[in-house]
Amino acid sequence: MKYYVIVGEASGDLHASNLMQAIRHEDSEADFRFFGGDLMTAVGGKRVKHISELAYMGFVPVLLHLPAIFANMRLCKEDIVAWQPDVVILVDYPGFNLKIAKFVKSHTNIPVYYYISPKIWAWKTYRIKNIKRDVAELFSILPFEVEFYRDHGYPVRYVGNPCVDAVAHFRENYVETREEFLLSNGLDPDKPVIALLAGSRKQEIKDNLPDMIRAASAFPGYQLVLAGAPAIDPYYYDDFVRGTSVKVVYGQTYPLLTNAHAALVTSGTATLETALFRVPQVVCYHTPIGKVISFLRRHVLKVKYISLVNLIAGKEVVRELVADTMTVPNMQRELARLLEGPERQTMLAEYDRIIRTLGEPGASEKAARQIVGLLRARG
Repeated sequence: MKYYVIVGEASGDLHASNLMQAIRHEDSEADFRFFGGDLMTAVGGKRVKHISELAYMGFVPVLLHLPAIFANMRLCKEDIVAWQPDVVILVDYPGFNLKIAKFVKSHTNIPVYYYISPKIWAWKTYRIKNIKRDVAELFSILPFEVEFYRDHGYPVRYVGNPCVDAVAHFRENYVETREEFLLSNGLDPDKPVIALLAGSRKQEIKDNLPDMIRAASAFPGYQLVLAGAPAIDPYYYDDFVRGTSVKVVYGQTYPLLTNAHAALVTSGTATLETALFRVPQVVCYHTPIGKVISFLRRHVLKVKYISLVNLIAGKEVVRELVADTMTVPNMQRELARLLEGPERQTMLAEYDRIIRTLGEPGASEKAARQIVGLLRARG
């Protein structure tokens, strides 16, 4: 069967690549065409657009790149119609993907499946109407989403969390020692690591990384290591790390987390991955208009938290420094609490509870079995 898969950022590339591999186990003749990244390309199929041409974030960057965004959307629609897949599989990336879902539903008979739900439970709840209208099946990766969608009269299929799969697969195959990882990257084997995960898009990095570096630099007994995002050209980091002690490692986020003592993390999938590696963290998310965003967070957002760790736990496990609360002194204070002491052990114990809640690995395989089974039943 023919599968058209659409992602728009690095985390989607990872999870979609695992799903594609699992689909190929269920359907040996699976033919893939996709908007995606290097990991999906490695699985095989025809890549139409790379995620580096898709990941725009924030009002101004989106506004500046509107011609490119519209051109990509037009290309995607035309390509789907021309190729006539058996299914279109959307992975997160709602601003783009929900428009594609609407087009596919109204102009074709191709079913639309959504893997990794848009976070409409946080805000833009009105999008549930679009999902109910345009999406035939939704495969959820977060336990609390099931109740949310059920309350809105839309049944979804919880398949487990692909981050659990990705981390488990990595651990099964990772043989490098801590000393080997540090030495191979020019790091000091005698100093513990503070990992900096500043996001996968340029705007996130620009907004968050400078203060993250300033905050973590207050701990001279630790070395600072930045996870270079796969879709970001290495030169982009030069202006941020020049004149600092920060080292950058590329394509090695999981090895970095394996060997990190603590982390400063921009909100997103990375917060959950950091928890799965049992690395105490502070969630940091800066916005240029902090007080306005803080007001909107209190009065517009439908949830108390922005990090997946806290959302899954249903309480504050990791401290979230967002908008006007993301200051260098606040980050330094919270980081100091996690480097040693009781707060560190409390967070690790909560991580263990979250890991049990998410369940065993196998989300990609479970989703693939259901997707292929549904398509075969559909004929």
